Formats: sequence, structure tokens, C-alpha cells
Amino acid sequence: MTATQTPTTTAPASPPLQMSYEAWLEWEHDGLSEWVDGEVIVNSAPINEHQQINGFFNGLLGLFVQVFQLGIVRVAPFTMRIVPGGPAREPDLFFLAQEHRERLTQRALEGPADLVIEVISAESVARDRADKFYEYQAGGVREYWIIDPRAGNQRVDLHVLDAQGRYQPVPPESGGIYRSAVLPGFWLKEEWLWAEEPNLLAALGAVIGPERVLAALQSQK
Repeated sequence: MTATQTPTTTAPASPPLQMSYEAWLEWEHDGLSEWVDGEVIVNSAPINEHQQINGFFNGLLGLFVQVFQLGIVRVAPFTMRIVPGGPAREPDLFFLAQEHRERLTQRALEGPADLVIEVISAESVARDRADKFYEYQAGGVREYWIIDPRAGNQRVDLHVLDAQGRYQPVPPESGGIYRSAVLPGFWLKEEWLWAEEPNLLAALGAVIGPERVLAALQSQK
């Protein structure tokens, strides 16, 4: 090493946080962590494109569910614990049908959602495509959408549980349209997600019809 060179060091990775589920509930305050087998997994703060897609999907799905009075939609941070003693996850978005509302408590969803949406970030690829995929499948989440907005990787993966309790991929229809099995009548055109400014009202009008949108707005008066 010459006199002008500066030695470089790499800071050691922070050790994983270990605590009980009850302690995690008290410690968690910003929705940027999950609890798995006594270990706290701290997630990175979401970037703009993640929030834009999540907000658009929340608006479209939430209004569809509200118009047809199908159940409730929750957006992160809100904990889903599929099985007692199991992982406490923070899905980006989930839908819970009216007939399963007893699973919802003030602090968490105790049991599986009917539909879960995860928007991939750079550090969540393996977690969303592997860890959560198998957890949600085993736990009975009937429909799982994985949205990957990363440049060069943009894609939508829709999976629905079959009669044997295994996820089966649902391919898009012509034009990049994905249709939900859990929510008949709900569909999404993939190109809407990648728009610089997704048009929520136009998308809602396409999905349920402009007349139904107008009627829903009038009913709120």
C-alpha cells in the first residue's frame, strides 16, 4: 500500500434482532419489519415506484371491493399472521372477504387473507418469490399476486390455489389482462402498472363500467 492509498473497510452486517412475538409487537412502529421464528427481518423503506404501484392497486382493488361490498382491503403496514405461532408478515396489500372478517383484529389479521399482493423491491426478491410463496400456499391464501416493477424485470405473476392446495400460475389473456379468481369481475391490464402516472379512474371505469362508477360516487352523497 502506498502512502497515498487509504485502506478500506467493510462494516460488519448488523446481527439479526431476536425477540418474542409479543416483544416485536411492542417494538414495531413503522411497518418496516416482519417477525419470523423469533427473528426480526428489517425491510428497506419503499421507493417511489413501489409506492406508486401499491397506491394504484390499493385504489383500484379497494374501490372495486367497496362498490360491490365484498369485504375489506388493507395496505401495509398491517400484520398478517396466517397460523398461530407462525411468521408475522406485512403484505403490501391484502383483501379479506366478508365471510372471513372474524379473522381481523385491531392489531393483526389472524389467519390467511383471501388475496395478497406483494410488490417486489431489490432486497425482497427471494422473500416474495420463495419464502412468502410457500408460506402463503401452505397457509391457504387463495390468490397471490407478485408485481415486479424493477427495470428490465417488469412482470406480473398471478397464482391461484388448486384443489390440492398448490399454487397454479394464471397466464394473462390477450393484451396483458390478468383476471382474479377470488374476485370475479376484477381484472387488471399489466400496462397500467408501468405508466408514469397510472390513471385510477380510467382503470376503474374500464373494470366496472363508467355507469357503475358514477352510481357509486352518487351513493356517497
